[in-house]
Order: sequence, then structure tokens, then C-alpha cells
Amino acid sequence: MIASSSPLLRAFGLGLWNPRSWACLPKPPKLRSSSLVSWVPGRMAATVSLEPAGRCCWDEPMHIVVRDLAPEQLVTLRSSLRDEKGELFRTHARYRADASGELDLMRAPALGGSFVGIEPMGFLWALEPEKPLLRLVKRDVQTPFVVELEVLDGHGGEGEGGRLLGRAVHERHFLAPGVRREPVRTGRVRATLFLPPEPGPFPGIVDIFGAGGGLLEYRASLLAGKGFAVMALAYYNYDDLPKDLKTLHLEYFEEAVNYLLNHPQVKGPGVGLLGISKGGELCLSMASFLKGITAAVIINGSIANVGAALHYQGETLPPLGVNYSRIKKTRDGFADILDALNSPLEGPDQKSLIPVERSESTFLFLVGQDDHNWKSEFYANEASKRLQAHGKEKPQIICYPGAGHYIEPPYFPMCPASLHTLVGSPVIWGGETRAHAMAQADAWKQLQIFFHKHLGGKRV
Repeated sequence: MIASSSPLLRAFGLGLWNPRSWACLPKPPKLRSSSLVSWVPGRMAATVSLEPAGRCCWDEPMHIVVRDLAPEQLVTLRSSLRDEKGELFRTHARYRADASGELDLMRAPALGGSFVGIEPMGFLWALEPEKPLLRLVKRDVQTPFVVELEVLDGHGGEGEGGRLLGRAVHERHFLAPGVRREPVRTGRVRATLFLPPEPGPFPGIVDIFGAGGGLLEYRASLLAGKGFAVMALAYYNYDDLPKDLKTLHLEYFEEAVNYLLNHPQVKGPGVGLLGISKGGELCLSMASFLKGITAAVIINGSIANVGAALHYQGETLPPLGVNYSRIKKTRDGFADILDALNSPLEGPDQKSLIPVERSESTFLFLVGQDDHNWKSEFYANEASKRLQAHGKEKPQIICYPGAGHYIEPPYFPMCPASLHTLVGSPVIWGGETRAHAMAQADAWKQLQIFFHKHLGGKRV
């Protein structure tokens, strides 16, 4: 027996063909330009589909589709994550569903918010810290970053849409399945070695970060998932290493290179170097003075020794001179140190030049053309001139317009300004958000191609 629909309709305050009852239906709200809300029945909820679902590595792209929306419904997508210190990073973008009520981020352009246009990974690279002067850094690669994605009705201001329509949580990992992590505490060397899951031996790479000190592992752990044995190397302010950057001895780095060369899971005859900022400068010095270096990738490095005296077997490179009167101030009160360093081509500062012409290595320089830490493009070109003047192979130089100083693995958000360890105050790093994100994605591919070619690794 089928019950009449009349009691059901009356239960919801509706009658059959009663004009007064139908007039009581809720009407779409009046739309204001500052807060656009698309009217949909209250029962509708969105389905957020992720591919890969659940988890993937940080540097993997992801496909996001939102279904079960109303045709051409206006929605706001909001993403957020917290770092290990509990600091919040957020981003948002406004979209319109298609005629079938589906929103595919591979096809639909963002209409406003933290970014515009078709940017399927903007929900990561456009993240901004809730507090100023914070850089997103992964400190423990054994745990993922957990990204929360929310779909909100309408187009509110500053990412504040209407009611929550759908939600998904995604884990972004830094250790690919099977990648092995081995702490290294041999002799003076303080590092972590990451090995791919399959049987070795593998091409070996020493990975060095900048003047912030400590031991950062996230780039090495991700790169190990591409078929390399990568050793993340600390050189100060970690464990029992020196707490400051007053002086450096290249013998320490030589010990690390020899450790990697002699490891049974590392194939020779040489290893690669990967460094950014001060780490890139150190890699240039290592390639110039040490044996066993086959290929080196320098990301926004210097051709001169900066910040601390560098010693090796009786030779010393003094730190490049600094003129603090050339430091500028931005409108926000941050320091712009681009012109602070002296030219390494003039006067006594020539003693700080790294003798790159001694190197037997092949080089790849990755350059952000809006780097405000120092003149990375100038340094790369000078290194190229010196190498060629001494009959060495011309290095590969890839320049990225609009990219700043910290060129990281893909999808890390650009850090426009933060505390500079050596300067002791906040500085600007340069870069335009989208251009910087595109540079990171390409640089990650280029350095893998370079290492596979010159270290004899297999593509994975």
C-alpha cells in the first residue's frame, strides 16, 4: 500500500497545490558583489574526489574533482595544513561548477582568491602562513603533511564562503614506499642517507642546504624515490657540530664525500652534489678542491666564499666583503640585501673567488632571476666564463624569470621574506608566486635529468 504524499508534504509545511504554502518556500538570497552565494537546496552535499586517493609523495601532482554540486554553482575551495610547530598555512580560490554540477580543477579556472586560472596544484604552492615571515619546512620526513581541503558554498571574502559542502583530507608524504632512511654518524660526519627500495648500487648525491644550519632531509628523501642514494649533510648547528658559522673546513665535506663513495649501495666512480644558497656555494668549493665529484647542481649559489672563512689543506678563502650601507629597506620594513656584497672581481675581494677552474665536474646552475639574496645569475655567468677560459666544459645554466631565492621541490609555497640567519633580521627573498612555482616544478625535473645523465642512473 502506498501512502498518500499529503501527510509528508504537510510535515514539511507544504500543501498540495496551495499557493500560500508554495509561497513559503525559501527564496534565493539577494547577491552582493562582495559575497556571492549560489542558492542550492539545503540537502545537497558535494563529493570531493582525489587522485591519488588518500596519500602520495609531496612532489606528485594530484587531480581534484568536486561532484554533486548544482549546475554552475559558485563555490570556494580552501586548503590548509599545519607544520610540525603547529603553524597554519592556508590558501583559497573561487570557482564555478560546470553545467552538470562538476568542478574539475584540471579544466576549471580559478576566478579569484589566492590565484587565478587553471592551476590544479595551486592549493599547495599558493599556501600562505597565518603569521608573517614563516617558511614552510618539513623537519621530520617520517611523518606526512596533512592537507585539509574544504568546499564552501558561494564566493565569500578572504576565503570565507558559505556553509561547508564537502571536505577531504590528504596526506603528502616525504618517503616513497620502500625508501630506506639511515642516520649517519661516522667520524665527524653528521648526516642522513636515503636509499631507494630496489637493489643497488645507486648513483650517489650529497645534498646541502643553506646558512640556516641544522639537518634538512626532505629534498634528499624525495630524490631517493627517483633512484638515487642521497645523503642530506649537516655542517653546523646540529648535534655536536659547531654552533655557529665562523669558519669551515673542507676536510669535513671531503670525509662525507668519501663516506658516500665507499658505501656498498653507491656506485662510482664519482658522486653528485646538490646545494642551494650557501649550500650551493659550498658545493662549488667542493667540486673545485675535492676529488670524486662528477656532477654538481648549484641552485642560486655564489661564485665567491661568503659568511665564513673556508680552509682546506693550507689554503684559505676569506669571506667576501659586505657593505651594509648598500642594504635597502622595503615598504614593509624588510631588508633588501641584493647589493650588500662586494664584487668578487675587484680588489682584495678577488681572494674570495672559488677557483672553479680547478674542477673536473660537470655543472648545472639553476637561477632565479628575481633572487634578492645575492646576484645568482651574475655568479653563474662568471663561473661559466672562468670554466671556459681554462678549457673546461661550458656549464648548463637555466634561468627562471620571476623566481626568487628558495627554489625548492615542487609545490612548496614561495617564501617572500623571513629571518636571515647571517643578517640577523628579516630580508626579502624575491620571486612572484606563480612564476616561482612553475620554476620549482621545472627545476626538479631538470636536476633529475642532469644527474641521471652524468651519474649513470636509471630513470624511475
